[in-house]
Amino acid sequence: MKTFFKTLLLVVFSVCISQAYAQFNIPGKIERKVNNRINNKIERGIDKGLDEIEKGIKGDKKDDKSQSDDKKGTEGDDSKSGNDKGQSGKSDQPALQSYSKYDFVPGEKVIFFEDFSQDAVGDFPALWNTNGSGEVVETNLFPGHWLKFMPKAYAAIWTDELLKLPENYTLEFDIIPTSAKEGEGMAGYQILLYKCKNLREIDGGSVPSDAGFWFTTEYYGTPRYRAYINKPESEHIDMSGSSDEDKFKQKLNQKYHIAIWVQKTRLRLYINENKIFDLPKAISTTSKFDRFRVADGAGLISNIRVAIGAPDMRNKLMTEGKLVTYGIYFDVNKDVVKPESTGTLKEIAKILNEVPDVKVKIVGHTDADGKDVDNLDLSKRRAASVKNELVKNFGVNGDRLVTDGLGESQPVAPNDTPANKALNRRVEFIKM
Repeated sequence: MKTFFKTLLLVVFSVCISQAYAQFNIPGKIERKVNNRINNKIERGIDKGLDEIEKGIKGDKKDDKSQSDDKKGTEGDDSKSGNDKGQSGKSDQPALQSYSKYDFVPGEKVIFFEDFSQDAVGDFPALWNTNGSGEVVETNLFPGHWLKFMPKAYAAIWTDELLKLPENYTLEFDIIPTSAKEGEGMAGYQILLYKCKNLREIDGGSVPSDAGFWFTTEYYGTPRYRAYINKPESEHIDMSGSSDEDKFKQKLNQKYHIAIWVQKTRLRLYINENKIFDLPKAISTTSKFDRFRVADGAGLISNIRVAIGAPDMRNKLMTEGKLVTYGIYFDVNKDVVKPESTGTLKEIAKILNEVPDVKVKIVGHTDADGKDVDNLDLSKRRAASVKNELVKNFGVNGDRLVTDGLGESQPVAPNDTPANKALNRRVEFIKM
């Protein structure tokens, strides 16, 4: 076959160029060139045919493998196929994104709450003490009452009554770093949780009293901590550190939510929805903390909340049929769920997604401040916002969730103190 094609082409070519040979006396090398080109074309044609045959064979093997993989997928092996099952290797999965882990869930029982709502603007708060100065203020940007502090050197503001803290508890507060004088930059601040030594006066020194933990944001915004024990007879702790990442640095006149989670000797600290420090050996087992203190720098602080008892959400909802949570947050008179609610919502969504047949009613409740009709409307809107978050951001089927709001009509405590009002502001999940 090869010889036939060769001969045919030679004949055709010879006819076409016979006159050229006569006129120009072209050497025999042209014939050799023609032979080489013909041979190359024939070889390429053969190779191409073989490639097509080989490709067909491989295609059959690939199809067999795909059918085998699909068969495995239909037999329940979803761990490898996931959402890509039946997509011929094409993935709908979004590109990997990195998020800071936010696993904070506040304690269930509130044992201390302070938002300075019982204090008149311009006064020093009645339930606190100081060897410096401070006053309750309002702002044009952030609703509610705030304790404005600008302590002098070696001065502080602290809780008048001692806190009765167990081994496990959570502490939260909102803080706004400010300047010490108008027109200046951020002054920073220092927050301490420590073992009280002097009931009616400041415990002095850079590491006050027997043991403590302090958190500070300095004038350039970097979060820092120090954990310590001064008593030589106890286990020694003296550790400090900082987070230098720019995204964690605080800025002047912006509000931040700080959350501290203590579990025996372990302490985790969060700023907004980011975990900043996770310290397994930061707390003494022999010196229980009992006082909260603000010192140095300048700022505004409010919504200080201490709670104990990790909520058993699964048992409450699935066995008892009702889960009451205080870990879903809103600003005053607002219905937008705040970012620090993420840990609680994530836990609730996990439970709901594991029992897809259960339907749940989400009910909002408020305290008695304001008009009844306004509180009723606010509670309904907040419940609807919680449902929206669970559906939109945590994958819960919205058909399983209904919402309602009861305003101030079903209090669980008298509306007479900030702590009791905090108990009445809640979200309930009721198994239907």
